[in-house]
Amino acid sequence: MTGQHYVRAFAGIVRRELLRFVQQKERLFAALVRPLVWLLIFAAGFRAALGISIIPPYQTYITYDVYIVPGLIAMIQLFNGMQSSLSMVYDREMGSMRVLMITPLPRGFLLVSRLFAGVAVSLLQVYIFLLIAYAFEIELPPFGYLAAMPAMILTGMMLGALGMLLSSTIKQLENFAGIMNFVIFPMFFASSALYPLWKIQESSLILYQICNWNPFTYAVELIRFALYLEINVTALLVILGAFFVFLSAAILAYDPAKGIQHRKAGA
Repeated sequence: MTGQHYVRAFAGIVRRELLRFVQQKERLFAALVRPLVWLLIFAAGFRAALGISIIPPYQTYITYDVYIVPGLIAMIQLFNGMQSSLSMVYDREMGSMRVLMITPLPRGFLLVSRLFAGVAVSLLQVYIFLLIAYAFEIELPPFGYLAAMPAMILTGMMLGALGMLLSSTIKQLENFAGIMNFVIFPMFFASSALYPLWKIQESSLILYQICNWNPFTYAVELIRFALYLEINVTALLVILGAFFVFLSAAILAYDPAKGIQHRKAGA
């Protein structure tokens, strides 16, 4: 295998995922409805409860609408990572991944390529969301839109690796939707996506500790600081560590030879 084979395989996997997303317009609609509802409807109530402005860690006043944008970006990536993992379950049984796994390419390379393809789809969703938010006069620092892209790629890979790990360990496909909800909503609400950590600490020390152990919190903070051209070193290290742990476990667990059909047959 040469470098050209790796490049062609990587480009093919990413291109296939993007084309499949473009052809599924309802998927884009569903991906945008959730964060837009939070941004345009729920934010009004939270803004009234919390006040017009809050002070995030970087000590600048911003409106609540702007504050929750990083959390909603991470929400898009979290849902997309789980949905991509669900499609990988089908692909493992009878789709492209089952075919790719018989090629000489390493399993780890194929899974990372598929992860990056999912991140590319999530970035497309994120920037469409930011464009709609801008139309509603929710503006971020101009350079922040570009500066946050590396952070979003890294957080997307981490969340996608978590979804891949979950999809690799389920025994019944029907249970995956329940697992998704069990993971997504606790991760989202027990984080700094909607409230700053210092305000959570004032309310509940137990919830504050849970938020500190939640990797989604660090995904939100990494994006939030990057949007303001800053680097949250702690969040960066946590995301890197969580990504390698989730990815390593997913590579070990992902085995097409022991797919769902085989598990049912052996049950």
